Amino acid sequence: MSSLKSTDILVRAMRTPNPNAIKFVVNFPLKTQGHATFTSSEECADWPLFSDMFSLQGVEQIYVFENQLTTTHSEFPDFENLTPQMESIIKTRGAAHDPNFKPAGEKEEKRDLSRLPAPLREVEEVLDRTIRPGLQADGGDIEVLSFEGNTVKISYQGACGGCPSSYMGTLEAIENILRHELKNEKLEVYPV
Repeated sequence: MSSLKSTDILVRAMRTPNPNAIKFVVNFPLKTQGHATFTSSEECADWPLFSDMFSLQGVEQIYVFENQLTTTHSEFPDFENLTPQMESIIKTRGAAHDPNFKPAGEKEEKRDLSRLPAPLREVEEVLDRTIRPGLQADGGDIEVLSFEGNTVKISYQGACGGCPSSYMGTLEAIENILRHELKNEKLEVYPV
């Protein structure tokens, strides 16, 4: 737990390319290692900072990464009315929040690319250098599920999940960058 007071907490709400998502950036860590995705208040019942957000109308998913939190909504959220409610939850619950939390099923060890097979490691390194920073800046991320033959299967996370641009322009950009960087024009990327 931190010695942070609710009056010290700063919150910045931002729109994302996904019209159904809002990204919040705060001045304290929300998750010290990895990321977390919640789709119900029951999944995050031990963490009121997140579970209380599901009480707000239309919240379907919460994605947490470092000092960022992205909420995805069932329909286009009323940004002007919803953000003050979210900011209030962050400020009142944030001071008691433990950023070292680990949801059930979270991997214990840090992301270690050296343990991956060489082809998959190359894909991850390219994505880390070229794609992930932009996706994370927009409140999302990408997870590589597999790389077999010429097929890379991915999963979008946070604001990227369900975003119209993820399944068109972003997917095409990922595929083109990987083809160029890995010198494999036959490579195809599929979202799962």
